Amino acid sequence: MITILTPTYNRAYTLNRLYNSLCEQTNKRFNWLIVDDGSTDNTINLIEKLQRDNRIDIEYLYQENSGKHIAINNGVTHCARDWVFIVDSDDILTNDAIKIAIDEIINHQEHDQIIGLCFRRAFLDKKIIGNKVSGDVLRINPTKATHLFQGDLAYIFKHTALQNNPFPTIPDEKFVPELYVWNKIADQGQILFFPEKYIYLTEYLEDGYSKNFASNLQKNPKGFKLFYQDQLKREKNWKNKLKCFIRSMQCSHYIAANNKKDSE
Repeated sequence: MITILTPTYNRAYTLNRLYNSLCEQTNKRFNWLIVDDGSTDNTINLIEKLQRDNRIDIEYLYQENSGKHIAINNGVTHCARDWVFIVDSDDILTNDAIKIAIDEIINHQEHDQIIGLCFRRAFLDKKIIGNKVSGDVLRINPTKATHLFQGDLAYIFKHTALQNNPFPTIPDEKFVPELYVWNKIADQGQILFFPEKYIYLTEYLEDGYSKNFASNLQKNPKGFKLFYQDQLKREKNWKNKLKCFIRSMQCSHYIAANNKKDSE
């Protein structure tokens, strides 16, 4: 029913932890698809060993280093199951994550307009990331959810939704904010948010995207500008609109600086 899609780059030192959490799932109706974004460590040797162990169904794809968003695109192309759960290589799942997800998919399968589910993330110590929000199920869009929860979330999408909304490919850049695509998916159907259920445990590593926002923005200004210009139209609050406008101008500055550097 579910493909767990993991883009990875030089994360052999964390993949085994994620693997162990997948082996401990109480519901095994999933396969694990790893897309290696040109790793230079021993990722491939580790995956071959895990495949030989034959504890769960593991598929491995390799691509030249192109960025997480392209790894997701390639992974989605190779997915053979109805739902896709993107899980980063430095994170893990709770033991009941797949069971909870499949239970909710079955509970709401009569609603054709539902194309995504979203659960909470927590730190490794099980403390939920972001604001405490009460309620069983919310039907909101990802932009509103970002402001409401104030923390990273765990999205599961229908395979077709991701197929129909691939990340844009931008030459010489390796990142596009995920919210850009999540919003486009929400334009085409409903996403159910479960504000009190966490199924995904996160550790923010020093080499991760979250702790390197500034440098990531500078290296990928076209991808970020695409996101902020789209977000400018979606935000309702003028302060948030102003923030998006300023970020967009910042991206334009970096694009001009990079073009000048390339021409010298």
